[in-house]
Amino acid sequence: MKTDEIWSHIHAERAGMAATWEGLASDQWSEGSWCDGWTVRVTAGHILAAAEQTIPNFYKEFVQAGFRFNVFTGRAARRLSEVPPEEMIRRLRLRTTTTNHPPAPVVAMLGEIVVHGEDIRRPLGIHHDIPEAALGAVADNFTRTNLLIGSKRRIAGLRLKATDADWSSGDGPEVTGPLASLVLAMSGRKGAVGDLAGEGSATLAGRI
Repeated sequence: MKTDEIWSHIHAERAGMAATWEGLASDQWSEGSWCDGWTVRVTAGHILAAAEQTIPNFYKEFVQAGFRFNVFTGRAARRLSEVPPEEMIRRLRLRTTTTNHPPAPVVAMLGEIVVHGEDIRRPLGIHHDIPEAALGAVADNFTRTNLLIGSKRRIAGLRLKATDADWSSGDGPEVTGPLASLVLAMSGRKGAVGDLAGEGSATLAGRI
């Protein structure tokens, strides 16, 4: 997928995320997300931090965090979680046309908004249709890299096959399920395991 197409999907998913936030009740912001240890509000702060990030600021904050990535991301997420929801929504909508990003492949930014968007929606029972092309690009990237989330290691020796899209990857015992759930399982989300089947599903679940 070309870079401009990836950005188009990123912008669409950010707009969809802002619409989801707009529809949340006040108590839903404090519910737990699928991002371990983070509430919906903190996860939203992380999404906003990633959307607003620039390369110079990334290195500045990473150094300040002692080169500890989890500290770096946690600080930014919690700081921005203190922003009022209406301001978070406004600021995320401003990032539906911009192309600034941290020092990472642009497709990684698509994975960021897709996965963390579902981290918020799924535990709240909110359905969101993600285009197959966007999911396929994220899934393909996850099969090739261990960057930050270890997805390539997690699926080693398994064949993943979507039941709702023309996508498959790998060789070995098969894991089947909706493409969005395969993407979430590849990224280490335990909540997606219940959507998966096949002789390799238990192996994948044990690696999450």
